[in-house]
Amino acid sequence: MDVRAISKAKLPSRHVTVGPARAPHRSYLYAMGLSAQEIAQPLVGVATCWNEAAPCNISLQRQAQVVKKGVAAANGTPREFTTITVTDGIAMGHQGMKASLVSRDVIADSVELTMRGHCYDALVGLAGCDKSLPGMMMAMVRLNVPSVFIYGGSILPGSYRGRQITVQDVFEAVGQHSVGTITDEELTEIEQAACPSAGSCGAQFTANTMATVAEAIGLALPYSCGAPAPYEMRDRFNYAAGEKVMELVAKQIRPRDIVTLKALENAAAVVAASGGSTNAALHLPAIAHEAGIKFDLFDVAEIFRKTPYIADLKPGGRYVAKDLFEAGGIPLLMKTLLDHGYLHGDCMTVTGRTVAENMECVQWNDAQDVVRPADRPITVTGGVVGLKGNLAPEGAIVKVAGMKNLRFSGPARCFDSEEDCFAAVAEHRYNEGEVLVIRYEGPKGGPGMREMLATTAALYGQGMGDKVALITDGRFSGATRGFCIGHVGPEAAVGGPIGLLRDGDIITIDAVAGTIEVALSEAELAERRKTWTPRETDYQSGAIWKYAQTVGSARYGALTHPGAEKETHCYADL
Repeated sequence: MDVRAISKAKLPSRHVTVGPARAPHRSYLYAMGLSAQEIAQPLVGVATCWNEAAPCNISLQRQAQVVKKGVAAANGTPREFTTITVTDGIAMGHQGMKASLVSRDVIADSVELTMRGHCYDALVGLAGCDKSLPGMMMAMVRLNVPSVFIYGGSILPGSYRGRQITVQDVFEAVGQHSVGTITDEELTEIEQAACPSAGSCGAQFTANTMATVAEAIGLALPYSCGAPAPYEMRDRFNYAAGEKVMELVAKQIRPRDIVTLKALENAAAVVAASGGSTNAALHLPAIAHEAGIKFDLFDVAEIFRKTPYIADLKPGGRYVAKDLFEAGGIPLLMKTLLDHGYLHGDCMTVTGRTVAENMECVQWNDAQDVVRPADRPITVTGGVVGLKGNLAPEGAIVKVAGMKNLRFSGPARCFDSEEDCFAAVAEHRYNEGEVLVIRYEGPKGGPGMREMLATTAALYGQGMGDKVALITDGRFSGATRGFCIGHVGPEAAVGGPIGLLRDGDIITIDAVAGTIEVALSEAELAERRKTWTPRETDYQSGAIWKYAQTVGSARYGALTHPGAEKETHCYADL
C-alpha cells in the first residue's frame, strides 16, 4: 500500500508540527536533525524496554534500530524512547519482587505519557520480560493509535550434562542443594549453564505466554513472537513491523478494532492450550479493561475449562520456546485450535487480515511432537484451571499442565509473608500432606502481589512438589509447577477468607471440579472476622505505597485506574 501521502488533518502530531503557532515545537525537531519532510510525515513512537538488568531486554535497543528503518522506508518518522522494566528472575525471592507487578502499570502509564506529551501518531512497542509485555499492550489499547507489538524473543536453552535446562532448573537446584542432592560445584555448574544467550526465559513461563497472547490477540505479526532473540531472522520481523505500522496509520486500523471480546477469548485459549502462565489470568483482564471490555478471572477460567491442552512445553512438558518455533511457531498452535473450533477466525489483526486469513497458508507439521492436534490433546481441559469456593469467592488459579493428581486435601500451615514460608521450607519445618498458606502478598496487602517461585521451586527440588499444596493471595511465576494455587481472592489485606485461616484448618482443592474450600462454616468465618485486623505493611511511602492506594482485586486484573469505560476522550481522537 502506498503510504507516502498520509494527511495529518486527524493525526495527533498535527498539534506539534502543523501551522505557524508550532514553529517553536518544530525547532526542537530540527535540532535533532530532522528535515522538513520528516517533520511533515507521521511521527511513530518506537518504545522499548531496553536495559542492562537482564538478558530479556538486552537486545531490544538493537532490534529497535531495525524497526526504525522499516518505519522510515514506509515514509514515517520514527522517534525512539525507552521505559522501565523489573526483571522477575532477579527480583524473585526477596522484597524486589514487590516492584514487579507495579512495573506493569508504570510501563503502561509511562508509554501513555510519552506518546501524549509528544503527540506521536502510532506506536511500535518492543518488550522482553514478563510485565513489560502486558504493560506495552495495555498502553497500545489505552492510546488506541495504530500499533504493532514486538517481542524481543526467547533465550536459547542451556545445556547441562547432555540435557536442556532453563532458569527453572536453577531455582529447583536450590531446593536440591538444600537437601544435599547436589553439591556446591554442581549448583555452580547449573547456574553458569542455564542462560546462554540474550532473550527472555525460554519455556512457557510468563514472558513466552504473553508473547503467545500477542500473536493470538492480533497485536503482533504472525511468527514474530516465536523467533528466539539471537536469531538474525528477527530483523525481518522488526523491519516488517515498522512498515506495517505505517500501513495501519493509512488504513486507521487501531488496537480497539483488534482487541475485542472474541480476540481476548482467542488469547485465553492459546494460554490454556500451551499450558501457559497463571499470570495471563491477571493480564488479560487488564488489557480488556483498557478497551472497556468486561473480561475477568472467571471469564478467562471458562475459556481455560473448555480448551484442550496440546503444547508439550516446559515447565509441565518437555520442550522450550525455540522448539515450538522450529516446529511451526505459534501459528501452528493457532491453526489446529482454529480448525477444531477453539478460536474465532473472524478477528482482525495487525496484518490487516483476520485470524482465519492469516492461517490459510499454515500447514500442519506431522514431523514434530511439540504441538498435538487439538482433537488429540494431552488433556481435554486446558493447562490452567480456575477455582472458586468459600476460601476464594473471587476466584483463584492453578496451572495443572504436567500434574497427575488434581485433588488435594490437608491441614493448613499459615505464613504471613513469603520469607516466613521460604525459611520454613529451607529448614524443613513443614510436613508432607500440608497445605502451605502464604497470605498478605496480594496486590494491596503485599503490596505488589509477589511471585513465589523461590519457594515453590525449593519444594520441588526437595522432592515435595506433589506431596504438599501451596495457596496464596499472591502470584506464581510461569516457571512454577506442583499443586500451587494463586490469586486467591479476596486477598487477606481486605478481609478475605485466606486471612482468617488458622493452622490445622482443613483445606480441600479440586482442580477437576474447580473448587477450593476450607472446612469452616460461614458462621465460623464470620466469628473470626470480628477479631481480624489488617496487617500494616512497611511500605508507607513511595511508588509501592502509591500503587497500594489505587489497586483493585486480582479478579479484575489488579487495576489501578477506571479504564476505557469511564474515559471521556481517547488519545487517538484528540
